[in-house]
Order: sequence, then C-alpha cells, then structure tokens
Amino acid sequence: MTDAFKLDALDRRILAALQSDGRITYDDLAARVGLSASATLRRVKRLEEAGVIRGYAALVSPARVGLGLTAYINVHMEKRSDAGKRSPMDDFTAAVQSWTEVVECVSLTGEMDYLLRVVVTDMAHYSRFVMDTLLRHPSVKDVKTSFVLDHVKETTVVPV
Repeated sequence: MTDAFKLDALDRRILAALQSDGRITYDDLAARVGLSASATLRRVKRLEEAGVIRGYAALVSPARVGLGLTAYINVHMEKRSDAGKRSPMDDFTAAVQSWTEVVECVSLTGEMDYLLRVVVTDMAHYSRFVMDTLLRHPSVKDVKTSFVLDHVKETTVVPV
C-alpha cells in the first residue's frame, strides 16, 4: 500500500467539487473553492500528477445501453501450478483484463479469491460468459453468483 498524499482543506474542496461535476470549468471551480483560476489549476495538476485524481470519465448507465443484468461472482481459484510457470492467480488476473463483461475485479481475503462485478444484457448473456469464458479458464475452480435486484446506493464519490 502506498503512503497517502497529504491533502489540505482546499485540496479536499477541489476533489469534492470535481467528484460532483468533473466537467466544471476552472473558473467555476476556483469560485467554488475560493482561489484564483490559476492557483486552482496548479492544485488540480498537482493532484493529477500525484495520482490522487486518476482520470475523468463519463458515467454510463448500463441499463440505458442494454446491459440490464448485474451479477457479483465469487471466484475460487486452483492454487497449484507447475514449477517455473506463472501462478494461476497471475494467469487469471491477466485473462480478466480482456473480459469486457467484467467491470470490476477485486482480490479478497476469506473463502473466495476474487469478486467480479459483471454487467451483461440478460441471463442468456450471463450464462454464455460463465460457461464459455469464466469456467473454461484453467485456474478457476468454482464460482458462486449473486444477482443485483436493486441498486440501493451507487456512487463513485470517495469521502474526502
């Protein structure tokens, strides 16, 4: 884990404003946080260079683009590997990068090794992904799936 970047109150206000509106102009952002536009720009660039701000993106509604089913899949991995070969975990993490259905993959403690958040069009698409892709990966031992019934809270905002 890396050391936390030292944020002051102005940095926190800048981050909060950018998280609520990533398309805000520097002039409007400066007015909101109480700095000049040039000082605000310098602070934003410093936050970007330090990796505090990783990037900017449009938040797309999966359902509005035909991806109506979200599933969380717990993945249990094989732990064995032949000497001199990459570990099953390395093979899996490399493969998951190319699976477009997977929008998030995290490594876990506990019984399962990975948790995948998968967005697909429907149950048939989900079935094809699991049967033809996920379960065919040689490192995957077992999977357990939970389907999203309702999004109770969904945010990209980090509490700064």
